[in-house]
Amino acid sequence: MPLVTALISIVAAQTLKIPIHLLTKRSLNLKIAVSTGGMPSSHSAAVCSLAASVGLVDGFHSSIFAIAVLFSVITMYDAMGIRRHAGTHATILNRIIRLFPAHSNELQEDGALKEMLGHRPIEVCAGALLGVVIGILMN
Repeated sequence: MPLVTALISIVAAQTLKIPIHLLTKRSLNLKIAVSTGGMPSSHSAAVCSLAASVGLVDGFHSSIFAIAVLFSVITMYDAMGIRRHAGTHATILNRIIRLFPAHSNELQEDGALKEMLGHRPIEVCAGALLGVVIGILMN
């Protein structure tokens, strides 16, 4: 059941990105359902629902729950840290490329770098909350 719960959380978070994007950006973007970044974090939802489900199934004092919690913390930290900073770097590099149009073909052979990679803390927290709720409801 924990695996199914985590998968359902991913689908729920990715699906919720569409109406949230529509409300906040005033534009319909269906591609956001299969992309990284955005509100809520599907990575956070998945790992937190997994941890909640494991805790409910195997006990909150079990070793497997401890592993699931540690896995969750590392995943969420990475989403807010390394992946978010990589997205910031991509934004800056894309701006630099646009400043030098004479060389843009050489610099952009593969197109613009993807900028929306990581998450703001609120997106990670929303995903975590969604995941825990789904984990509880599924169990």
